[in-house]
Amino acid sequence: MATSLFYDLGPLEEIAVNLFHGWGYNFYRLENQLRADDLVIRNQVCSLLGMARGQVEAAESAYRRAFLPPPSREKPRQDPEAIANAQALERLSQAIGALEGQIRAQPVPENDRMTQRYRQEAPTLQKLLECDMRLTGQAETLRAMLDRKDGAWMIGKSSDIQDGLKAIEETLRNRKAALFV
Repeated sequence: MATSLFYDLGPLEEIAVNLFHGWGYNFYRLENQLRADDLVIRNQVCSLLGMARGQVEAAESAYRRAFLPPPSREKPRQDPEAIANAQALERLSQAIGALEGQIRAQPVPENDRMTQRYRQEAPTLQKLLECDMRLTGQAETLRAMLDRKDGAWMIGKSSDIQDGLKAIEETLRNRKAALFV
């Protein structure tokens, strides 16, 4: 069985290299490494934002259980302030999810002849990497800020949290601008 075509490294390596070149991948080009790094980093940033969103959703759920009990004869209507706060937590979760979606959908320069002809690809990818590093720091700061906090705390610190979301949005705008310079 060791003599099977699936175990002979020479032909397997040749097939892989041919496929990689056919897919436009070159092992030794800095541009390809930066493009791959960009994808990995953005995936991790989305993971951090997903954790932050999960923390907000858990805090919202606990807040609803604590402050919005089922209606009873004694209290048939919910407290309007508690409803507004629960809705604010829900909007915060949605805003974080929207940012996560925007980051996932961010483009990178294509690996085509027109891009190579009119733009220096490596410096552009380096600028994107710098933006991605900033996004990573911002996403981790947001995640750490929300870690193990309850809904009441998040409502009280909503201006700080919104500042963090605005900073992430600004970094996304800068990242988009780097592609079109």
